[in-house]
Amino acid sequence: MSAHESHHHSAPHSHAHGHGPAVPVSRHLRKVIAAVLIPFAAAVAVGLFVLWPGGAPPHKPSGVGFDQPTETARVVKVAEVNCADVHAEQQPQPPSPTGQPPTGGADKGKPCQQATIEVTTGEHKGRTFQTVVTPDALRHYTTGQEVVVSYSPKAPKDLQYSISDVDRSLPMWLLAAIFAFAVVIVGRLRGLLALVALAASFVVLTLFILPAILQGSNPLVVAVVGGSAIMLIALYLCHGLTARTSVAVLGTLASLLLIGLLGSVFIGWALLTGNTDDTTGLVHGLYPDIEIRGLLLAGIIIGSLGVLDDVTVTQTAAVWELKEADPSAGWRKLYSAAMRIGRDHIASVVNTLVLAYAGAALPLLLLFSIAQSSVGTVASSEVVAEEIVRTLVGSIGLVAAVPLTTLLAALVVSADRKERSAPTGYETGAGQMTGAEAGAGAGVTGGVPASPTGGRQGRRGGRGKRRKQ
Repeated sequence: MSAHESHHHSAPHSHAHGHGPAVPVSRHLRKVIAAVLIPFAAAVAVGLFVLWPGGAPPHKPSGVGFDQPTETARVVKVAEVNCADVHAEQQPQPPSPTGQPPTGGADKGKPCQQATIEVTTGEHKGRTFQTVVTPDALRHYTTGQEVVVSYSPKAPKDLQYSISDVDRSLPMWLLAAIFAFAVVIVGRLRGLLALVALAASFVVLTLFILPAILQGSNPLVVAVVGGSAIMLIALYLCHGLTARTSVAVLGTLASLLLIGLLGSVFIGWALLTGNTDDTTGLVHGLYPDIEIRGLLLAGIIIGSLGVLDDVTVTQTAAVWELKEADPSAGWRKLYSAAMRIGRDHIASVVNTLVLAYAGAALPLLLLFSIAQSSVGTVASSEVVAEEIVRTLVGSIGLVAAVPLTTLLAALVVSADRKERSAPTGYETGAGQMTGAEAGAGAGVTGGVPASPTGGRQGRRGGRGKRRKQ
């Protein structure tokens, strides 16, 4: 085949085999995808506008638990005192099952610590108070240590302030900086965009989802709208405004709808109230209009969103790369090959979810183990059943996301390539061969009959020349 003919044979493949990931470019498919995603994005924008809370509703602090004003303070002095002098008694330790003396026995007779704390922020800045720390306490203080104090205005003046926690700002900010540095160094521009998307997710969560729920909006509707906004921002910002990303968005949306449906059915069927801890009870006491059961369902949806994004993007990318490796593959072959990847992904992701929820509920599981409760009793208790429903509903959505997204990606990428892979020998026009030229090129190469694979070899040769330019 002559150089001129080889050039014309390779021209139709210039889009499909360029550097970087290939994306569908046919106008028809772009219109179809846009016809689905543009109304969806518009609906999300309308939902954000209608449900936008304008901030959390004000309320008078109750002074109970987390609902207490807090200020920062500093430990200015630590002195050893006799525990009896400050009326501080250690809690008696139960004997161990082996008959050994209690572990706290070694602390008996040791002096207590009396720490003097100075409030450093707020209207009572400069006020000092004292707190006693027994030898068996888990937390001890040192001079100069930063702490967080809670304020109870209804208590006596000497008891209005108490230490609620230590100030962990420095290690937390340092750890966040190390995380951001690692993401940018390894991920480069993609890593930077991922951090921007993460910040945008927190903005949506703190400025829309949480205040809207506190204002009394339906938690399920708020979670769907807010989760969809996070999904659109994160996926398009990190992976580009491409058809491949759009397929991942559609797969994620379908899976989220399935999770919402299953969660709603089984939360109602299992008679779960969602009010299983003191924090939830306190929130409901402060804001009685909040639907606690809807809050549980909203948590399931938001908690599954991050892993869903990972699954759908990975499966879509796998289909695209398989098509690039084998342009002649049909959608059935692409689906089968990508599902082999997806099955491994399912196994690892489901295990990750189960272990994550088990790790979060580990203290609770230990209590049931200590009580020697049966597996059926533990699983049917509401506090554990809630976690089981959360885990299984999220896992079902993740499992379903793999075949749904893979099938959608295979159909889209195959349909797009069909439009662009028409026989080049019958194309005419500027820069394309006529039918006669195609026949000559296909039949003779330098006076020697061409082999059946000669056309493919010629295209490969032309493609190699372009990449060297």
